[in-house]
Amino acid sequence: MLRLGTRRSKLARTQSQWFADRLVTALGLVAPGREFRVELVEVVTPGDLSAAAGTPLTSLGGTGVFVSALRDAVLRGDCDFAVHSLKDLPNAGPEGLTLACVPPRECPADVLIGRDDLGFDELPPGSVIGTGSPRRAAQMRALRRDIEVVGIRGNVDTRIGKVTSGEVDAVVLALAGLRRIGRHAEATHVFTSEQMLPAPGQGALAVECSPSSVALLAALRLVDDRITRACVLAERALLARLEAGCAAPVGALATYEDETLTLTAFAGSIDGVTSIRRSATAPLGDPRPDEPDATTLGRALAGQMLDDGAALLIPVPDPLPAADEVVAREGDS
Repeated sequence: MLRLGTRRSKLARTQSQWFADRLVTALGLVAPGREFRVELVEVVTPGDLSAAAGTPLTSLGGTGVFVSALRDAVLRGDCDFAVHSLKDLPNAGPEGLTLACVPPRECPADVLIGRDDLGFDELPPGSVIGTGSPRRAAQMRALRRDIEVVGIRGNVDTRIGKVTSGEVDAVVLALAGLRRIGRHAEATHVFTSEQMLPAPGQGALAVECSPSSVALLAALRLVDDRITRACVLAERALLARLEAGCAAPVGALATYEDETLTLTAFAGSIDGVTSIRRSATAPLGDPRPDEPDATTLGRALAGQMLDDGAALLIPVPDPLPAADEVVAREGDS
């Protein structure tokens, strides 16, 4: 029996169960005849409690309020390991925990859910689009200057409900989260990476445990996907070098093909007027790419963007009319 720490939200529990099922399958293959079970241990975070009170997430310290409670639960021994949405994971990890596993990534794209089945290009001028992400707001405004972008709060169901109620004409969410809860068919437009780069780590999960738990660490690594790990490490290295947080309009996506890692990144002003978009590549061995090289690629590309003035675009005080972050954010939403 292994205990998996997870938040209580529908999306968090769904993606945690997804990982638990794959872990049990992997363990069964290496130890046939033995029975393995994973129990979900629900952890209530300060971010979850703030949802009912309507407290903005940024006033509690950003998305780390979701991660820290799960980390504390592992450190206390309340659970053996925890599953996070990787894009919520702060770059600085706490002592006593290690990134044990990065399972295969879901599609990292952003999607739009529009009224009357309208896609992004089909929305009439003046349409109101809701998002809790300055990154999405900056890239949408760069694509269309005739739309209005407003901040929204709530989980996936709440935000989609704002479209059906007519409060907004559309919302933008992560495809990964919608797929995990079975609502991806409601998307009316899938943004290409040329239109909108995702948040670093979007679509990926992060599994943390104590490095002293040798047997558990070995078990979790059975589900680790080294290509996904290299891609997200490059994206996170770029974010760390830019010193950008969840409130910054920064996007990044790394892909791996023909033993080459390609990283593309974006930084833009919240009004969509100014943007910097750059790409870089690095050769990596297959099938186990070298992680330090992935990190070096991310830092190097961030350095190029800083030389081009990216630092002037990153500070984003109160960028959206209603909220610059989602209160009850559900991982890859």
